[in-house]
Amino acid sequence: MRRISTFVVVMRRIRYIHELGQWPDFTWDQTVVNDLLAQTRYLQGKVLGRMESLGFNLQADASLLALTHEIVKSSEIEGEMLPQDQVRSSLARKLGLDVAGLVASNRNIDGIVELMLDATQNFKQPLTAERLFHWHRNLFPDGFSGAYRINTGNWRTDETGPMQVVSGPMGKERIHFEAPAANRLATEMEKFLLWFNSDSSMDLLLKSAVAHFWFITIHPFDDGNGRIARALSDMLLARSDNSTKRFYSLSAQIRKERNEYYNHLEKSQNGDLNITQWISWYLTCLSHSLESTTQEFNNVLAKATFWEKNKTTALNARQKIMLNKLLDGFEGKLNTSKWAKITKTSQDTAMRDIHALMVLGILEKENAGGRSTHYTLRLTTT
Repeated sequence: MRRISTFVVVMRRIRYIHELGQWPDFTWDQTVVNDLLAQTRYLQGKVLGRMESLGFNLQADASLLALTHEIVKSSEIEGEMLPQDQVRSSLARKLGLDVAGLVASNRNIDGIVELMLDATQNFKQPLTAERLFHWHRNLFPDGFSGAYRINTGNWRTDETGPMQVVSGPMGKERIHFEAPAANRLATEMEKFLLWFNSDSSMDLLLKSAVAHFWFITIHPFDDGNGRIARALSDMLLARSDNSTKRFYSLSAQIRKERNEYYNHLEKSQNGDLNITQWISWYLTCLSHSLESTTQEFNNVLAKATFWEKNKTTALNARQKIMLNKLLDGFEGKLNTSKWAKITKTSQDTAMRDIHALMVLGILEKENAGGRSTHYTLRLTTT
């Protein structure tokens, strides 16, 4: 009996951040945050300045690449792998971009793309419950999350129990976090939306950090809360940039730091209302994203330089598709089998395509052992 009694007392003392009396009056160490904001703002200005020096077409290419990464990596954080070529094609069509090598995209991809474009292209419009419901329906157009039917386009109901973030095998589950009860959601989301739409003096980079944490802590939907939280971050980052063009991907960086992302969320959700630790991590992650954009910038320039140099080169449609894939960062090693599979042709035709590009000095054999011969782009700086 003593053991049970002690356990019960301990359990009663455990409190999540949303159970605290002053919730959601967050606080933070202004000195720490200001230093990080200054650093992140500097990197943001540097990236935007470099991108503005590009022509319209190069800006469109860079933005398409960043948006593609944002959508693919945001889903990947949740363990869902989206085909990058379908995401890129859906984005290009909806943005009206004339891009080579487009493929068909399915209904689920188109819905996710519509969500992201609404957040980043219509960033000045107010956020409403109905807009969030629409985003949620776009994420789950058939009303299912995997094999489970979920309540789409509305707040969760908790009919099957409280919303919990759990890990571990059945019978040995570990509860990382329990969200506010469903009967609190209308009030909680009303407060959140009022704050989100308010014209305050809060720096928009800081606001994106707070919004991300606040929304994901409320956890208002049966599923998709993380992806919508990251879309809200992108919406506020677009406001901060004051541009519909996206040149960096926060989700791509979060994917690289996924373990730290979840660790910092859990610590802060189980802590007090001082969320300095979460904001510090978020702004540092955003800084890392801005720093990595320099490489993306170089890739866009390299692609533009390549096509300018080869604008009069006679290339067939298959070769153009594969060259664009290589320029965008082909995953793995390119061989004749992959060429044939992607372009839906025979291996003999694939070999002829590759050989022609080798004669032109565009492709070369990779110096590596093994049974299969691999090929890589032969990029020059002249």
